[in-house]
Amino acid sequence: MNKFLPYILLLFLFALAQETEAQTQGGKPRRIEIIYGGEFTIDNIKYPGATIFKSDGQRVQFRHQGLDVWCDLAVLYEERNEVIAHGDVLLQQGDTLQMNSQFVSYKGNTKTAVAREGVRLRNGNMTLETEELFFDRNAQEAYYNNFGKITDPDNELTSKTGKYYIVTKKNQFTNAVKIVNKDFTVNSQVLDYYHNSGNAYFYGKTTITGADYKVYCERGFYDTRREQGYFMKHAKIEYDLKTLQGDSLYFNKRRQFSSGSNNIFISDTVNKTFVRGHYGEIHKAKDSMFITKKALIISLVEKDSMYMHGKRILVTGKPKQRIIRVYPDARIFKRDMQAKCDSIHSSEANGLTQLVGKPVAWTGESQMTGDHIHLIANSKTEQLDSLKVFQNALVVEKDSLSDGYNQVKGKFLYGKFKNNTLRQIDFIQNTESIYYIYNDTKELVGINKLTCSHIKLYLDKDQQIQQTVFITQPSGNLYPEEKLPKSDRKFREFVWRGEERIPSKEAIFSEEEKQIKPKEIKGMKTPEEIDETEHLLAHPELKNLPPAPKKPNHKKWFCALGTVIALLI
Repeated sequence: MNKFLPYILLLFLFALAQETEAQTQGGKPRRIEIIYGGEFTIDNIKYPGATIFKSDGQRVQFRHQGLDVWCDLAVLYEERNEVIAHGDVLLQQGDTLQMNSQFVSYKGNTKTAVAREGVRLRNGNMTLETEELFFDRNAQEAYYNNFGKITDPDNELTSKTGKYYIVTKKNQFTNAVKIVNKDFTVNSQVLDYYHNSGNAYFYGKTTITGADYKVYCERGFYDTRREQGYFMKHAKIEYDLKTLQGDSLYFNKRRQFSSGSNNIFISDTVNKTFVRGHYGEIHKAKDSMFITKKALIISLVEKDSMYMHGKRILVTGKPKQRIIRVYPDARIFKRDMQAKCDSIHSSEANGLTQLVGKPVAWTGESQMTGDHIHLIANSKTEQLDSLKVFQNALVVEKDSLSDGYNQVKGKFLYGKFKNNTLRQIDFIQNTESIYYIYNDTKELVGINKLTCSHIKLYLDKDQQIQQTVFITQPSGNLYPEEKLPKSDRKFREFVWRGEERIPSKEAIFSEEEKQIKPKEIKGMKTPEEIDETEHLLAHPELKNLPPAPKKPNHKKWFCALGTVIALLI
């Protein structure tokens, strides 16, 4: 036999004895202690098997594993290790947890209590009030099933059912949950609230109503101390006469700021404006909103709508004073008019919309270009009133019977709208035209090239050129087609951009923009992850501590020791 075997056996027996003692102590419940009993009697009819303790001027007190209870009358069932306390009951655990009620039933074997009648539980700066409260000391949890009220320095919370986690100072509410704060109220189906941080987490239909905002979500988070939060699942923020909707929303009351990601929709009913995109911001303090990633702004004009798109859209200013900026690769779609340019600047105050940077506009079969294009709306009727093209104004219309193009140019162009439809165009200064002339049998007679100081075009309701009038000393020639070189059939400024025309509101996005997809929303942490985060917020010193050592597995240790002994033998 190995000479070390006796020592190994001794070590094994010592460890076994320690383990047995630990199991015995842990498995056998401790008895309820009577600290002060006062007067005691026995009433086997009313309380069979119990001892009755009554205050004699000094209150009855009993104790169980760190829990002290004071009352006027106590009924102790020693065999069952249970006590029932009556009359002005005070329960205290540690230095911070206290509970007042008129009745407490406490079971020492399970370390559970039921309190009734005017229950008031206090833990630090938190107070819980209800008519019946269940307290589980093993789990360190208290819960109620028939309405309760929780108060702390920041909020008052009520619900039909609720649970309080003593260690983490967390409340879990279900059914008719309400938070009342001096600045806002919260109504929710399911809500977790952490007293250390003042953070609330929502797990059902929830509405937050402040002085000048309203939030709805079905999953979210709200910092009740800072009035800021993160919302998901049918989330909506009503803010500054605007409504922001999206897959993921952020709100900060102090900064007067809100933002959203994925499928964003901002409605401004006062200004009859709607904005879409995959990322958006509202800055109340700056009276502005910003949107990008398939950004689209829709303005209601009578029964028609005007759509504007750019990679970025910025709206600033108070109602009736708004300025809309759309850039870059700006585009407009309206049922009877479309346009493209580098950027758009639109002022609500004067009704002026400027198309800047290689602008082009289409109406009917006509294409308009120039150095600058302005659209002017009537601020009272909110209808398009007129159109202006400055420098190198050119209108081109593809000839329907040939491969040629009818063209009219001038230094300036002035257009007039009627019922939101362009019906008249005037060319001023250095005007010229190239026009294909046909007889009654639609045979080409020739190509007319003409100059004068003023040309007027009249359009029908379908935006087709109905009549051309040449004013003030027109001069020109009608050329047979074969006599006019192709190089002379187009003005120097001519560029046909028909392939860029936007045929529908769905086609307003470029191919690049069409490829933009909503980014992945990570969502919110699980309740278990939130518990861990909130615990670290309450105890930041724990962040730098090394991970806790694993508890020793005595069974595995004994098995290993047995194996060693067997080998030695």
